[in-house]
Formats: sequence, structure tokens, C-alpha cells
Amino acid sequence: MRGELPPEDAAEDYERQLRHFFKDEPPRLDLILLGMGDNGHTASLFPGLSAVREQQRWVVAEYVAEVGMWRLTLTPLVINLAREVVFLVAGAAKADMLRQVLQGPYAPDQKPAQIVRPTPGEVVWLVDAAAAAKLSPPPG
Repeated sequence: MRGELPPEDAAEDYERQLRHFFKDEPPRLDLILLGMGDNGHTASLFPGLSAVREQQRWVVAEYVAEVGMWRLTLTPLVINLAREVVFLVAGAAKADMLRQVLQGPYAPDQKPAQIVRPTPGEVVWLVDAAAAAKLSPPPG
């Protein structure tokens, strides 16, 4: 992604490159590595913004007031075609949100990490003890 371009131009340019390389078929990437913010954002998909629900474009630019800057991101359309998505989450500051994302009601507009559900791929969560501290133990 060419961050030196105006944000919308950079998103269009990167999508154009992807479409050229993948022959206009949405890419099925082997692996996507993501993090998760303490607000539940991932891949620059932030709570309350439209990129979380984007199903046509592969790449978007959105201004994120919360961080005071433009962000470029792959959309859920591309992320959810991946064969495997790995989340790496660390730190006590993320424990509440990790619990909400993994064990709370499905609400991706408020917790964008929940929108990551690759089909037929899989999601792997790598979390440290501090981030996992508020998770309920598995039943049984």
C-alpha cells in the first residue's frame, strides 16, 4: 500500500494491483496475521466505521477519528477468504475486549475482530496469559 498517496487513491491503487495479480478473483491468501486493539479493532477495521461491513471492495481507506488519521485496510471480503487467520493478542489491557470478542454476543460493528470468520478457513488465537485472564474456562 502506497501510504504517500492520498488515502482514497492509495486504496484504489492497491486494489487495482491485487485485481491485476489475482485476475479479478478475490484473493484466497494462505495466511493473514492480525492483532487486536483494546477497542476490538483489527486490520484497521474500527468500531462504528463502514469498512467493517464492506462486501464489494477489497481495500478501503477510512478516516479514524479515534486515532486522528486515515487508515488503509483489506476488507472482510478478502480477510474471510483466507485459508488461515492468526490473531496475536497480548497484554492485560486487551483482556476485557478479548473476552467480549470470543465469548460475548456477536456485534462486529462494536467489536470488529468478530467479523473475522474465514470460510472454509480457520482462525487461530495466540494470546498471552494477561490477555486471556478474563476468559471463561471451556465447559467440561
